[in-house]
Amino acid sequence: MTRTGYRYIAQHALTGEVLHPDLPLTDVEYGPELNGPGALTASLAPRFGRTRPDIMDEGNTMLYVEREGHLRWGGVLWQVTPEDRTLTLEAAGWSSYLQRRHDIHGEYDGRGPYVYADPCQVIRDIWAYAQSLPDGDLGVAVDPTVSTAKVGTPADPLKSAWWEEPVLGDAVDDLVAAVDSPDYTCDTQWGSDGTIRRRLRLGYPRLGTRRTDISFTSGVNILNSPAVPRSADEFAQTVIATGAGEGRSKRRHVDSVRDGRLRMETVLALPDVKGTDVLARRATAERTRRQLRGTVEQISIRPDHPAAPLGSFQVGDDVFTTVSNDWIDFASWMRIVGWSVRTGGADGETVTVLLARADSFHYGEASS
Repeated sequence: MTRTGYRYIAQHALTGEVLHPDLPLTDVEYGPELNGPGALTASLAPRFGRTRPDIMDEGNTMLYVEREGHLRWGGVLWQVTPEDRTLTLEAAGWSSYLQRRHDIHGEYDGRGPYVYADPCQVIRDIWAYAQSLPDGDLGVAVDPTVSTAKVGTPADPLKSAWWEEPVLGDAVDDLVAAVDSPDYTCDTQWGSDGTIRRRLRLGYPRLGTRRTDISFTSGVNILNSPAVPRSADEFAQTVIATGAGEGRSKRRHVDSVRDGRLRMETVLALPDVKGTDVLARRATAERTRRQLRGTVEQISIRPDHPAAPLGSFQVGDDVFTTVSNDWIDFASWMRIVGWSVRTGGADGETVTVLLARADSFHYGEASS
């Protein structure tokens, strides 16, 4: 078996000083996710942690994964736990930092409130505000993506009140939660000058694309026999979406279709949604998702198989997936919502890809 070349780099979060160019990490598992930070877990010999406590400085150290010369992951070290003869490390991607930051000025220090604003611009404003304050610059560049989605109206502007101590990470999560919202993922790359580039990738109307050049197939590059669960607990062809308001003034939209099956209902509570058009779109999207019966949630693949080698796909891509076993033959376009890589062990490098039905997603219109 050919050994994949991995290197783990530690860097000071404020000064940018490289604290160690090749950490002796073991039991490493890392990966990105759609609309989230992604994560890394690893172990380190305690004797190394004792001799270099500056490296194991939780909340002040950035960790990177380099594979075959390419940076595949980067994030902030958040937790260090001594366990027997190992030190367990937990890190998360760049957007996790915003969960520890608040809007202490209100309206992101004069950047808001927002009326008919592009959520991509609001996300950039939130990051710009976070990184403008003393000792708050993580060096993350946010893509200049624009979208046709809008947030805030003259009657109900999008606001951020300092007296509510809003969490910046929650504000970004809200902006990417709507049906026609942009997507994001955290990214790390080597710059042409040899420096490390930290980036928030924004995509609209989506991240990724439908891929016809790669595939996931049982007996080819899928290693396991994944389950394809089907549950009536999750099924519904009637969605009762409720929005803002109380009692009889509460906004409500019912989206229902007849499909020859016993009627099943579910409630989608969206207490912050005031627009009936937004409520209707969210209800339709939820009903469409809940009508899908059976899905593959994760697969294990061969990392270097030519059908879809690691590095050939990105978060957000649709990949045609075929699963065959004694119980079912499943074939569908599946969207990659994340993956995790175990870099070593008895089985060598292993990759787990997290999937969702591609037809459960609904996208806005591309900007001109």
